[in-house]
This record gives sequence, C-alpha cells and structure tokens, in this order.
Amino acid sequence: MIIFTGSGCPACGANPGERINDKALADIREIINYREALNVAVDALKARRLDAALACDLHRILLAGSRGMDREPGCIRTVQNFIGRDARIEHAIFVPPAPENVPRALADWEAYLYREGKDTLVQLSVLIAQFELIRPFCDGNGRIGRMLVPLILYEKELTASPMFSISAYLERHRPAYYERLLAVSRERDWNGWIAFFLRAIEEQAEENGRKTKAILDLYTEMKQTVPEVTRSQYAAATIDAIFGTPIFDTSGFYDLSAIPKESGAKILRDLEESDTIQLVQKGRGRNASIYVFPHLVAITEGNWL
Repeated sequence: MIIFTGSGCPACGANPGERINDKALADIREIINYREALNVAVDALKARRLDAALACDLHRILLAGSRGMDREPGCIRTVQNFIGRDARIEHAIFVPPAPENVPRALADWEAYLYREGKDTLVQLSVLIAQFELIRPFCDGNGRIGRMLVPLILYEKELTASPMFSISAYLERHRPAYYERLLAVSRERDWNGWIAFFLRAIEEQAEENGRKTKAILDLYTEMKQTVPEVTRSQYAAATIDAIFGTPIFDTSGFYDLSAIPKESGAKILRDLEESDTIQLVQKGRGRNASIYVFPHLVAITEGNWL
C-alpha cells in the first residue's frame, strides 16, 4: 500500500493520508531518472565529449521504468515516427526524417555541436531545435532534448554545473514552443525559434535567481530546524543529503550522508514526524522507503511563490 503523510506533496500533489496514484508515482520516477541520468552525464563528460552515443545512454536511463520504457530506450529508431492527433501518419502534424536518414542527421548535429560558434546561446537554440526535429528515438525525445540544454551549456563552459534547465518555461509555454518548432520545419523560420528560445533562457535565468535565494533561505532555516529535531551529531550531513537529493530512498540517504544505518533510521523518523520530510512510498521487502523533502521540491518545481 502506498501512503502519503503530511501536509501535501508539491512533487506529486498528494494530500495527507491519500494513496498516491500511478501518475504521481510516474512523475516521481521521472524526476529520479532525470537526476540519475544527469549524474551519469557529468561523470561521462570528464572523459568524453557529448555526442549522440551519450544521448542514447542517457535516454536509456530516463525511460527506465517510466513512460516509453517499452519503446526501445537508448536505441536510435528504425521505424518512422510522427506527431499527430491520431495514429494515422496521413493526419500527422509533423513527420521527422525517415529512419534511414537519422544517422546522417545526427552526424550533422554532432558536427555543429563541436563547431565554435560566435554566439553559443544561438548555437544552442539551433542544436535543440535540430535534435527535436530529428526525433531520433521512438519516444522520450522531448525529455532528452530538454536535458541537452544544461549539458551543452555545461560542456561549453557557460555554466559551472549542468543545473540550468528551461523545462519549466517550455512547459508553461507549450503551445508556443511547439508552434515555433513547427515553423522551423514548415517555413524555415529560424529567427522566430531563436527569439523564442533566447527569451526562454533569459526569463528562466531570472526565475532561477529567485529560486536560488529561496533555496539559500531554506538552507539557513534547516541549519536551525534539523539539529533541533534530530538532536544528532549527524545533523549537518543530513542537511547536505536532503538538499543534494530531495527525493530519495533510505538506502540512498545512508550512502549519500555516510550516516550509520541505525542512526540514519532514527533521523528519518524524527524528520518525518516533524514534517520536514514526507513519506512517498513505504518500503516492502527489498524495496526501500522513498521520501521527499517537500520544502525544497516546492521551490525547484515552481510551487513556492
């Protein structure tokens, strides 16, 4: 039985004592997958360049146990896909390249990725549009495409870490997002897409600045709250762990914090009783319990204003 306790979870919208539905669990799984894929990417980029092969590796992680997991995750498609209102290709709104043309299209994409551009943000906007229009996978192209934004910024040394995401902006402006991409395909309107994308970068950067301040304020608050709640010598390690991974399972918490299991279990109980963290899924058998640090998720997911 999956029970959520507390005052409501901003990650999935569950209310106190309410059974979390499958959609909410799927959303949480996607968040966990995204973080795992991002960590894998950071490690990989220490030894190799970002390319289509790495995108395949990340795609496999993103779709694990999630939407599209039965659609050949990590594999370049060998069938024709399309975007439409029904399952008939003749009604399609957009038809990407035929499968036999995808490897060449990705090779061209990589060549442009490695090119030194005069304006890296303009280059980034073109790269993301190209990838979205190639649609190299059977499913999950949007998810991997949006992950490429922070990774490209990171690889080109415009950010110190790959944490800059514009997914929230694109979600809020989804109709314009799709329309601008379709305009590139239909009318070669690159200027319209680039203007939209650069506006997304600018507005998301401003929002991220506000979120950063809110996170710092929360961190200051937790430096007082967690020691009071836990009365533990491991309070500092606990704070770093839940800020580092705000949705986590018990085994991950022990590993990340390096806190002995017995002490860690008591800390988690204390934090749950004080509503500092909330139970998402109770462990059973070999499956560890999953918790969320809702105050941080509320900030990062945009429900904090």
